[in-house]
Amino acid sequence: MVSELGGPFAFGLSAFTLIFAATQILAISRLVSDQHAPLWAAIEYFLWQLPSIVVLVIPMAMLLGTLLALGRLSGESEITALKAGGIGLVRIVTPLLAVGFIVSLLALFLQEGVVPFANDRATYLREETIEHVGVFGSGSLAVVSKLPSGGRQLTTSTGYEAATQTLLNVTLIQYDTKNRPVLIVFADRARYAQPTWTFANATEYHFDPDGTTWTQTAPEQQWDIGQKPSQIMQRAANNNPENMSRSQIRDIIASGQLSPAELRTYQTSYQEKLARPFASFVFTLIAVPFGLRPSRGGGTGLGFGLAVAIVFVYFVIASITSAVFTGLGGGPGLAAIGAWIPNALFTGIGARLLGLAAAT
Repeated sequence: MVSELGGPFAFGLSAFTLIFAATQILAISRLVSDQHAPLWAAIEYFLWQLPSIVVLVIPMAMLLGTLLALGRLSGESEITALKAGGIGLVRIVTPLLAVGFIVSLLALFLQEGVVPFANDRATYLREETIEHVGVFGSGSLAVVSKLPSGGRQLTTSTGYEAATQTLLNVTLIQYDTKNRPVLIVFADRARYAQPTWTFANATEYHFDPDGTTWTQTAPEQQWDIGQKPSQIMQRAANNNPENMSRSQIRDIIASGQLSPAELRTYQTSYQEKLARPFASFVFTLIAVPFGLRPSRGGGTGLGFGLAVAIVFVYFVIASITSAVFTGLGGGPGLAAIGAWIPNALFTGIGARLLGLAAAT
């Protein structure tokens, strides 16, 4: 059963990837012709965008692969032969369901471990090599973080060099719990070196509670501004949590610098990024009863059309539940419910249809 799935899954992965990558392929020619980008840079930019596309189409490939594999086995009466040999339908399709679950875990790993790095590289290529501007080359950056003492810290800069992970003309201000400044630091540059930032040519101004002020200068000082370079780049890239990993989203949520509307968006994306990869298992389960139904003609075309229809309905429901539960603004609990409703609904439908098929 697993070997029978291999070919159709590879076909589905290639077909859906080409469909989703078509617009990106057209963008390469526009980058080269309109923005005079080097051809190698445009191609590399496209390749770094492929991981996010692959993660999106993996569940669709599992759906189409399962439909085609079971359609062929059913059409050639191999499923009937297995059942005549005393093997139950649930036992027959269990290997496919197991593969669907494993592929879900693989998609989750790619989403969390590979896609954020690839998106960072794509952003760097677009801004630095193709458009020849830094992520914050002509704008300012402001980062707000909480202090262990209960106060807050504000860090601003006039620019950011992505190639060297360096902030330019940095000002760091720490406030106490009564919102009074207790420390101001001015520095020419701040370069990130794991796990924190190193400020160059820094001057500190300390304000004591008794009203006295004292100054200190140093060629290098280390300060934690509350964000890593990857988070800065992701916030610059249209502030889109879809381009981040769950750990990056969690760090930004914990920083406390999001508005209520942004917080709801980030909480929804955080939950959806866990639920979405498991669509591979859900699509495998719901594809089983549809793939077992006898069909006359159609073959691959019929399977592809059915797969597109199921995917369309799934994402329509996912979009509706996401919008509804995000609008309710009930925190991470409601966000999790909205993210998992499509999976729960399609799992229930698939299990019901599989039970009916096994009973016949």
